[in-house]
Amino acid sequence: METNLTPGLAELLGNAEKATSKAADLTRQLLTFAKGGVPVLKTVSLEGIVRDTTEFALRGSNVKPVISFADDLRAVSADEGQISQVINNLVINANQAMPDGGTLRIHCRNYTIETRCALPLSAGDYVTITVADQGGGITPEHLSKIFDPFFTTKKTGNGLGLASSYSIIRKHHGHIEVESELGIGTTFTVYLPATLKETEQSEEVDSTIPRGSGRILVLDDEGTIRIITEKTLSKLGYEVVTSEDGWAAIELYRDAQQAGNPFAAVILDLTIPGGMGGRDVIGFLRKMNPEVKAIVASGYSNDPVLAEYREYGFSGMIVKPYTARTLGETLHNVLVRTKVSV
Repeated sequence: METNLTPGLAELLGNAEKATSKAADLTRQLLTFAKGGVPVLKTVSLEGIVRDTTEFALRGSNVKPVISFADDLRAVSADEGQISQVINNLVINANQAMPDGGTLRIHCRNYTIETRCALPLSAGDYVTITVADQGGGITPEHLSKIFDPFFTTKKTGNGLGLASSYSIIRKHHGHIEVESELGIGTTFTVYLPATLKETEQSEEVDSTIPRGSGRILVLDDEGTIRIITEKTLSKLGYEVVTSEDGWAAIELYRDAQQAGNPFAAVILDLTIPGGMGGRDVIGFLRKMNPEVKAIVASGYSNDPVLAEYREYGFSGMIVKPYTARTLGETLHNVLVRTKVSV
């Protein structure tokens, strides 16, 4: 962007950029609500999903999470990414309800529904996730509309977070309900069908996946992808720093260099709706370090940047959604090929 703009024009362009970013976020949530996608079910434990998503969503917040799980907590049959999105929405909602800080209590336990029950669920075994904040509460007239699309009482909200969460849980044959008391707080309870199947082992514990060391910078606008990538690479031995914004990623890279603790490699999402994506970010990084080890990531396998990634300054490429194996092997190959110790 030109730096010799008049203050008035710069302000107009800044406002336009913010509006574009909000529109991109709204589009993503609309697609989730309208389509949602059939859940890709597998047997999973909620402990890791709930803990990792909550800690990530509350980074930099003055809200303290208190998370507990029943000792005999059952596994569930669920789409890990979609359930993480639901937890993320509920935690962000609670965080916004406590602008002055407070305690967010999350508890997971087993729950059995008998034949006669007021809940719109079949009889059987379930696992519940209770998310309780200490905010100001929700008025009765608003409470009845809390899951309606586009309904929000927040100036910066779009009313799709809870609506999309409701849609996701219904597609899991579960249920989500809310209780609130003014001046006391709000509690959301999610019901998910339990299963007796054993939890499926994740690829990330596979000892044949190449391990390594060093600091890795990950740029991606999707919170769930950042969480999964950070978790995967951490288990493979790397120290991971994530960013959802291109400019912020550039600053993180510059600061690390100046501090004498540079990143061994970077993984850059090619497209950041409403922001700077990997194709532009790599240009700035190469000016700071012509030998930067960068991997371009995209969900569009036919993008020319993936086919000719070296011509764009990247050392490797990976197509999303990627597995722990492809992520680990791609990063390992880039570092080894370029003679960076792992």
